[in-house]
Amino acid sequence: HVYGKAASKDKCYDCVPITRNVHDNHFCAVNPNFIAVVTECAGGGAFLVIPIKQTGKLDPHYPKVCGHKGNVLDIKWNPFNDFVIASCSEDATIKIWDIPNQLLKRNITSPKKELLGHARRVGLIEWHPTANNILFSSGYDYKIMIWNLDVKDAVLSKPVKILDVHKDVVLSMSFNTDGSLLATACRDRKIRVIDPRAGTVLREASYKSHRVNKVLFLGNMKKLFSTGTSLWNNRQIALWDQNDLSVPLLEEDLDGSSGLLFPVYDSDTHMLYVVGKGDGNIRYYEISPEKPYLNYLMEYRSHLPQKGIGMMPKRGLDVAACEIFRFYKLIPTKSLIEPISMIVPRRSESYQEDIYPLTAAAQPALTAQQWLRGFNKGPVLASLRPGSEPVNSLPQFLEPEPFTKTTDMRWQRGGRGKLPLEDKQNPRELKEGREWLKVEEKLPKNEQMCLSNGFDIFECPPPKTENELLQMFYRQQEEIRRLRELINQRDVQIKQLELELRNVCMDTEEY
Repeated sequence: HVYGKAASKDKCYDCVPITRNVHDNHFCAVNPNFIAVVTECAGGGAFLVIPIKQTGKLDPHYPKVCGHKGNVLDIKWNPFNDFVIASCSEDATIKIWDIPNQLLKRNITSPKKELLGHARRVGLIEWHPTANNILFSSGYDYKIMIWNLDVKDAVLSKPVKILDVHKDVVLSMSFNTDGSLLATACRDRKIRVIDPRAGTVLREASYKSHRVNKVLFLGNMKKLFSTGTSLWNNRQIALWDQNDLSVPLLEEDLDGSSGLLFPVYDSDTHMLYVVGKGDGNIRYYEISPEKPYLNYLMEYRSHLPQKGIGMMPKRGLDVAACEIFRFYKLIPTKSLIEPISMIVPRRSESYQEDIYPLTAAAQPALTAQQWLRGFNKGPVLASLRPGSEPVNSLPQFLEPEPFTKTTDMRWQRGGRGKLPLEDKQNPRELKEGREWLKVEEKLPKNEQMCLSNGFDIFECPPPKTENELLQMFYRQQEEIRRLRELINQRDVQIKQLELELRNVCMDTEEY
């Protein structure tokens, strides 16, 4: 029940000189405050940063962000700071820019930071999804570089890590949910799953009949989705098991057009959008963990072809209009940026809990240093209900290794066998956890079982209508999610107490 709705003319951005560059990128980046778009300009490269509310005709002398000596090839907003944007260019540099809160009065020419490491032009940049100030860049020197922007230097010439595992240009990069794995699509037509901190290729696809262009991690589904072309040059999509890239789980030819397909995944609704470059279509599917995996829903069609596309983060959507996704479509032939809203039609004007589960908030879950030291953590979650607070995610330890190995590593790094202070859990959290345990012990067993979100299940009359049944279902889902979180917290507390115990034992041994 999702349909695409294009914005009216007065809600579009008109007279925008969109780049004519043929590079296969989105050329547009959006957050709840600004829309940034790569622009056509003579000499050097530039992009525009327009306040999201400033729709209508753009002033031809509107200030630009211009500090690159070559064409800008990619731009990405910092996911945790709406006023910081990264850009990369044909001049082999990456620049980090601070965007002022007020309206731009003149061109921005000096960046906050400049990253110099690539030998040839830089085609792709990606921010880490959960760690603050970690940026990945990929260049035509076939290298992927990892940068830590927490350092004070304005010019960085040494990345913290260089991934030199590709034999050709990287066409696409995608992270899993906690950013512990990186999937890449390369011009040698292979998909690789890489451990970015170790710099090793964990899995590599050697399947010949799907020539890949773009690859995407499907959230926590343990699956990868790719778009590319078949041996007969038809546009094709494929679904892969993250742990076995020998043969795709599913392969489907779409059409004979020549334009690239951009895949976009929304892990909250399990919806996958496939945006065609050079045509006006946006196909959308639902992803399920069991066969047939991919369920075709519908297609948004338009006679105006898109050059690139921008995606609004979930926190910038209009929940009152039941909007579950928003694209910004670049139409260079008309110098126009057209917002397209994906809407679930609902009669009720109240907040629709079922279509807005908890989503990634604009807060980092880890510092750059913690991630580099081997910590993984899922995104900090927030409800889209107006006025709600973010919910902290639970810390996770490195997945491939058993817990004891990870702690041993930590001890070696922490010195004298102690766990580094910032890696310890907040004592308040531990105290709260212990208090909760005491409260639960006091409760009679039957009472523990029948309390659900503060109401007694057995006192509730059975649902009579479909709506009541749905409400009961969503309550139970919420209760299951809460209990899972509780179990995870217990696990973390047990591990913390084990660590504290071992630290105490080591202290007594020292004495």
